[in-house]
Amino acid sequence: MKILIINGPNLNMLGKREPGIYGGETLEKINREIEARAEILGIGVDFFQSNIEGEIIGCIQGAQCGGIILNAGALTHYSYAVRDAVSSVDTPVVEVHLSNIHAREEFRHKSVISGVCAGQISGFGKYSYILALEYFKYKLEEN
Repeated sequence: MKILIINGPNLNMLGKREPGIYGGETLEKINREIEARAEILGIGVDFFQSNIEGEIIGCIQGAQCGGIILNAGALTHYSYAVRDAVSSVDTPVVEVHLSNIHAREEFRHKSVISGVCAGQISGFGKYSYILALEYFKYKLEEN
């Protein structure tokens, strides 16, 4: 099974951007840890990051994989276009966030994409991605 991990706007700035909220690790370092855990689980992973909404939509629509782990960043809260892309594919999508979006500013409490995702994991830092990988591992074993 191959899982596609999509990171949205500003996640390329991890390690520099608000480390008190998002931690001090770079996206590259987090991706290496995800890759190491995926290898243990017997799952292949591919990574994609963009600050451009249309590129994220194209990536979702063109995905050839068993599942998508999506951290849409701020697009989570207002992008009906990303929501529509998720709902238009048969690939299961797990929404993840490094921070607990429900414990932050009011505008971050609402996710417009969660209703079309298999689930949402937030607040566990890089482990949000690892937990999503575990979900896909167990989903694979069920089938």
